[in-house]
Amino acid sequence: MSEPVSGINPRMLIWARESAGYTPAEVAAAFKKDPRVIERWEQGEAAPTYVQLETLAYKLFKRPLALFFFPEPPPESDPRQEFRTLPETEIDELEADTRHKVREALASQIALAELTGGQNPVTPRLLRDVPLAVPADSQKVANQVRRYLGIGLDEQIGWGRKDEALKSWRAAVEEAGVFVFKDSFRQKDVSGFSLYHAEFPLIVINNSTTASRQIFTLFHELAHLLLHESGVTKKDDRFIEELSGEAYRVETFCNRFAADFLVPQADMAEQVKRLGLDLRAVETLADRYSVSREVVLRRMLDMKLINADRYRKQAAEWGDEFEATSATRKGSGGGNYYSTQATYLSERYASLAFSSYYRGAITPETLAGYLNVKVKSLPGLEQAVLQRAAKQVA
Repeated sequence: MSEPVSGINPRMLIWARESAGYTPAEVAAAFKKDPRVIERWEQGEAAPTYVQLETLAYKLFKRPLALFFFPEPPPESDPRQEFRTLPETEIDELEADTRHKVREALASQIALAELTGGQNPVTPRLLRDVPLAVPADSQKVANQVRRYLGIGLDEQIGWGRKDEALKSWRAAVEEAGVFVFKDSFRQKDVSGFSLYHAEFPLIVINNSTTASRQIFTLFHELAHLLLHESGVTKKDDRFIEELSGEAYRVETFCNRFAADFLVPQADMAEQVKRLGLDLRAVETLADRYSVSREVVLRRMLDMKLINADRYRKQAAEWGDEFEATSATRKGSGGGNYYSTQATYLSERYASLAFSSYYRGAITPETLAGYLNVKVKSLPGLEQAVLQRAAKQVA
């Protein structure tokens, strides 16, 4: 169908492009067209063909095609509303893929409300039972949350591997009423984000980062949710120095909470006396707590065991090492599609969706929509979800 499509609302083209974070030039580049072509579409002087409209809807803007015929944009949360502690410049730098993942997460919250009648089925609920506000003593809060999750330091140390620690922490947070999703982000400097909701708070973690980074992101974002607000974890947190007032206190608290929770200061001090402060000691402690070397080094800085110059230089060196090896890891293969999708889904979310389907409450098409897959992929995904649940029990 090569004829221009009639009835498109040009304002919807502009809204969809801007909300996805694209410029007219970037859209034009995707079509290998002059930017003036896109500008003419948005001014109503011309229109895309059906094939071009499908590309805009499904590949670029990640929107339903019918949306472009709406008279007005639908009500939708803006990143500036969700992530109020981020500076305007940081919000503007959220790429189209990241903005799409935020929209998907908001859609998952709507789906959870539909699946449960609007009430979180999990009891007890951490965010309800541990009300919090800043300023607060991050170590006391960390101790309180650890007791609530029922995981002591000895159990944490006993996990041994960081991937096992990530699975265990994720399961514990879900048991406390927070839905934890994963996804592969194209925007490498975003480690994850959280969306607060009174009934269905959720966290989305960038699966492209290391297991230790994912663990830190999980607890940084859990701190945001404990404060009853949404947040974003950036790989480079220097933006915090640009903040002031409440926003600065919140981001600083979230970092301290994650560090205090994962690396308790009293145990850390005892271990440093025995091991010292050299790089071998840092690596030993990172393995002990299943965190990154940078988190351990940051704890040493916070405890005034090292100076800021050493921290910055060593952290930068490790960052360069990671970048140098990331390309090799990227080309190592994609793994099993169904296992990957099952891993990305919150286990409790997937269970609620499949349970509704088994009861005949929703159709296969609705189930596929909730799980963000095609109907034909449901059997394979179901098997992967069941296998994942069996491993958790084992």
